Amino acid sequence: MSSDTIEIRGLEIDTYIGVPEEERAVSQRLLVDLTLWPVRQFSDMGDRIDATVDYFALSRRVISLAAARPRLLIETLADEIATRVLHEYSVKRVDVRVRKFIMPDTRWVAVNCSRERC
Repeated sequence: MSSDTIEIRGLEIDTYIGVPEEERAVSQRLLVDLTLWPVRQFSDMGDRIDATVDYFALSRRVISLAAARPRLLIETLADEIATRVLHEYSVKRVDVRVRKFIMPDTRWVAVNCSRERC
């Protein structure tokens, strides 16, 4: 696998998420980190935007996906993000980290999810 990657770090999303109903009643700010392995190596992209991943469009897609509906688990959101990225963008692998700022005495809790094309 190529070691060429694109990273998006600290993408801020707002969503209704949490196991107790009271937690889902208020929108929460989460941070999402993505590492993408494009289908083409950078040396094969010929300095063309259509040959790479439009990371601005991908970021907007993740924000809209998160806002689309409430969820109980950040695990569910991470899986949905990874699945959509693989199906909608020219990547062969994606790593997703979702950070949530909810537990007392912690900076955050996080889940990590990796998916690859078969």
